[in-house]
Amino acid sequence: MRPDDPETRLAAVNEAIARAAHLAGRKAESVTLIAVSKTRSAEEIAPLLAAGHRAFGENRVQEAQAKWPDLRVAWPEARLHLVGQLQSNKAEEAVALFDAIHSVDRSSLVTALARAMERHDQRPTCFLQVNIGDEPQKGGCAIDALPGLLAEARDAGLPVAGLMAVPPADVEAAPYFALLAKLARQHGLDGLSMGMSGDYETAVTLGATHVRVGTALFGARG
Repeated sequence: MRPDDPETRLAAVNEAIARAAHLAGRKAESVTLIAVSKTRSAEEIAPLLAAGHRAFGENRVQEAQAKWPDLRVAWPEARLHLVGQLQSNKAEEAVALFDAIHSVDRSSLVTALARAMERHDQRPTCFLQVNIGDEPQKGGCAIDALPGLLAEARDAGLPVAGLMAVPPADVEAAPYFALLAKLARQHGLDGLSMGMSGDYETAVTLGATHVRVGTALFGARG
């Protein structure tokens, strides 16, 4: 294997996750590695599938619709996570395509997803996105709005597994990961979708159950 081929990169990321999990007294199997394949072609994704990886993340419904139906014919056990913002008018399509939705962040989306799940009789796992750094340009509900949103999601029958956040860029991520973990504990949630290529090991040591890694697996974009 070459140092820059997909299989080598996948092995390196999995080894780093295992090390971080061991430091935290956790099992590596408790962490789901989501290979973020946004903007990557089916030809770029296929080698990771061939290497045995099965969890992938996309940012946009329309882009995923263009790539994944054919890929899933060859690899039907692949699991698809929506990790980008979701418009309420795309809820139907998202429920039909994705196994998990990581960006539930407002009441209107809760309502749209609940209706879509009822109609399609499909129930993708949901994470509530928290705007952990209180950044106006980012999606996610405010921290003080989380209890209300969680109650709405549960009342609507959404299968809420946990919380998701994207910490502010260019600052130490650990305090934000620790805060998200604290919020999850306070609300009786086990799932923590946090950590990307630059900080996923820190996220694992602080309890991440799902890490969203793109560049470390696919290489830098051309």
